[in-house]
Amino acid sequence: MSTFDQIVSMVEDTCSHAAPTVDKSASPHALIIAKEDVVVVCRILQENPLLYFDMLSSVTGIDNGPESGTMEIAYNLYSIPFDVHLMIKIALPRDNPQIDSVSGIWKTANWHEREIFDLYGIHFVNHPDLRRILLPADWEGHPLRKDYSHQEYYRDIKVKY
Repeated sequence: MSTFDQIVSMVEDTCSHAAPTVDKSASPHALIIAKEDVVVVCRILQENPLLYFDMLSSVTGIDNGPESGTMEIAYNLYSIPFDVHLMIKIALPRDNPQIDSVSGIWKTANWHEREIFDLYGIHFVNHPDLRRILLPADWEGHPLRKDYSHQEYYRDIKVKY
């Protein structure tokens, strides 16, 4: 079992694009990493026997709004044998939000990533089946974006809000 500081040290050794930063005000404590490091960091967190984050509890998309120019992804991880929680946060540019998929590491990421793609429009590179999961395939836009404009009609039927 590793302490939070030991986890930070292991992640620092793994990151090659930018040094991670720590957000201890997040619950659970969060590591903020570069999007280019997401797969290698998640793989080490899942495969290292001293860490063994064997459960991806959730993946959350966050739209910080058009003014900020950013969106975020938050991965909530849990190590069942060590009873340790950890959050990984990643900022993405709002004009082209994309990040590598972690569905090859945790199978549950498949549906989480599809939902984020559907509702926020964040593209997950190398996802095995990236398509809408909640809305019809021909739906226009991504409803959880802060600048989303509601459709007045869908297939010639008035949409009521």
